[in-house]
Amino acid sequence: MLIHIHPENPQARNIQTVAAVLKKGGIIIYPTDTIYGIGCDIYNKDAVEKICRIKKMDPKKAHFSFICKDLSNLSLYARNVSNPAFRILKKYLPGPYTFILQASREVPKILKTKKDTVGIRIPDNNICQAIIEALGNPIMTASLPMEEDVEYYTDPEIIHDTFENLVDLVIDAGPGGIIASTVIDCTENEPVLIRQGLGGWHE
Repeated sequence: MLIHIHPENPQARNIQTVAAVLKKGGIIIYPTDTIYGIGCDIYNKDAVEKICRIKKMDPKKAHFSFICKDLSNLSLYARNVSNPAFRILKKYLPGPYTFILQASREVPKILKTKKDTVGIRIPDNNICQAIIEALGNPIMTASLPMEEDVEYYTDPEIIHDTFENLVDLVIDAGPGGIIASTVIDCTENEPVLIRQGLGGWHE
């Protein structure tokens, strides 16, 4: 299914359709403030495993991230967030960043790394925010398998043609970006830049 959603003013009816797909264990492809992502409800183990198969990844070695609505989710899904780390998150979020934090017990086991960490994203994207609010909890996110052909992962109609037999719904919110998020590890005393992406980093 290809569904059109306005990037600035997401239609409530269409957002509810997306949330219903997620609640049933479906997989969606959706826009963020960087590139289009593939995701599912964080609490649906079968859906997470299906995304691993689509991306040809071993779930035990995969590095997934959550897309959260705001920083209020932090206390539920992350632990031991220091005051300096929280100030950094508050400064840069919402925005094109993924912050690696210590995972709480609330994080589903399949989504934790061997180091018991989890990536947290709060995109500056109205559609993401609306989906999470309608669903009631974060969604697991991963990047689309990228190819050299840029249109393959930036044009929603081409994305739909490529993945329609693998996912349940593709959101068309216009062309996507080509640069992924900047990844910062905040599990130690000092933040560490893991990957330079769209977001600038000056710490």
